[in-house]
Amino acid sequence: MSTTSSSHRSARPRRRGIVRDLLWHGLNLGLPLLFVVLPILSFVLVSFWTLTNGQIVHTLTLANYRAFFTEGSYLQVYLGTVLLSAQVTLINVVLAIAIAVFIFRRTPRVRFLILMSFMLPLFMSYIIKIYSIRSILGQRGLLNEGLLALGLIDQPIEVLLFSRTAIFIALAVLYLPYAILPIYLALDRIPANYLAASADLGATPLQALRDIVLPLGRPGIAAGAVFTFILTFGDFVTPQMVGGTQGFTFGRIVFSQFGLALNWPLGSALAVILLATTLLAVALAGLTLRREHVR
Repeated sequence: MSTTSSSHRSARPRRRGIVRDLLWHGLNLGLPLLFVVLPILSFVLVSFWTLTNGQIVHTLTLANYRAFFTEGSYLQVYLGTVLLSAQVTLINVVLAIAIAVFIFRRTPRVRFLILMSFMLPLFMSYIIKIYSIRSILGQRGLLNEGLLALGLIDQPIEVLLFSRTAIFIALAVLYLPYAILPIYLALDRIPANYLAASADLGATPLQALRDIVLPLGRPGIAAGAVFTFILTFGDFVTPQMVGGTQGFTFGRIVFSQFGLALNWPLGSALAVILLATTLLAVALAGLTLRREHVR
C-alpha cells in the first residue's frame, strides 16, 4: 500500500513537469505564430485581392503584382531605393570596419568609452536625431555656416537638404551604429594570440588586418551590411523629413497606399515585395558566408 502511494506521489511532479514543458513550448511556438507569422500571411492574402470603386474585392488575382511591373513608377522607385540602400550599406560598412578596427586596437577602458559614444545615439529619440541632421544640413545650418566662415564657399550649398544627397547622408549617419556594433563584436572574438603570432612571424599591421582580422570578422561584416540595408530600404520617414520632393522612396509608396490612397491590397503586395527583398538580402549574406566557410 505504501509502495503504491509513493509511486503516485512521484508521478505527480513528473506530470506537472510535462504540463509545464508543454505550456512553455506552446508559448514559444504560439506567440511568434500569432504575432509574426499570421500577420505576414494576412498581408500575403490581402495582396491577392483588389480595390474596385473603393471596395475590396475578395477575388484572388495577380493584378497588384502586375501593376508593380507595368503601371506607374513602382518598379523605377523600387530599383532606385535598392540602389540607394546599397550605396548607404557600402559606405557604412567601409566606415564601420575602419571604426571597429580602431576601437579593437585600443585598451579595454578606451574601447568601452569609444564604443558607448557611437552607441549612445541608439538611445536617443528619432525625432531629435533627424532634426539635428536637418539643422546641420540646412542652408543656414552648421555645415554651411562653417564653410562660409572658412571662406571655402561663397553661398550656402542647397543640395545638402531636400535632395537625394541629403537622404543618403541622413541614412548613413542614422544607421552607422548598426554596422559598427556587429563588426566590432566579431573582431572582439578574435583570439589575441593570433595577432601576437602574426607579429612574431613578421607580419605588418596591414598584413594582419588583411589576412587575420578581416577574414575572421566576415560574419560581423555581413551582419552589419544586412542590418544597414534592411533598415535603409524600409525607412520611409527619413526620406520624407530630409528629402522633400526628392525623397519618394519605395517605403513611402508602401506607406501612402495604406494612408492616403487607402488601397490596402496594393499596399500589401508592395509590402510583400519589400519583405521578399529583405529576406533575399539575408539569404545572400548567409550564402556568401557559407561559401567562405567551405573554402
